Amino acid sequence: MISDESDRFAMHASAGARIELIAESFARFFGRPLIESAPRGLEQAMWEAPRAIVAHGTELEPLFFYGNRVALELFDLRAEAFIGMASYSSAEPSERKERARMLEGLRLRGFLGDYSGVRVTASGERFAIANTQVWNLVDAHRGHHGQAATFAEWRFL
Repeated sequence: MISDESDRFAMHASAGARIELIAESFARFFGRPLIESAPRGLEQAMWEAPRAIVAHGTELEPLFFYGNRVALELFDLRAEAFIGMASYSSAEPSERKERARMLEGLRLRGFLGDYSGVRVTASGERFAIANTQVWNLVDAHRGHHGQAATFAEWRFL
């Protein structure tokens, strides 16, 4: 599946101002920018980044509200299918308990710098992710808005 401009616009509409929150929270936790250079704007730079960037909200079963071009291609989904998808469904059933433990630890610590796990595409193909940065989306008033992750290392199994 190749994503297109309609996917980009759908993600921008879904995430809105939370696009900046994704980048600001990353910089706050990791002490460096999520995106090194954004001459055409942060939204476009995140969309075009050469690594996956995803984010979900704070629902009881968190739902994705953002995935960039790489994420959509890896998960083999269009934006309209990705937006609102339960984030737990990105992991295989056998990996979901470990993912839930990771998210609980993340809730307490705020970020993780080297998460690894197995994810699954819409068609059921498995891929391993490594050296994943995962962080809480926290605004300037310490309000919690979900979690995000980015990774540039994956391999299909």
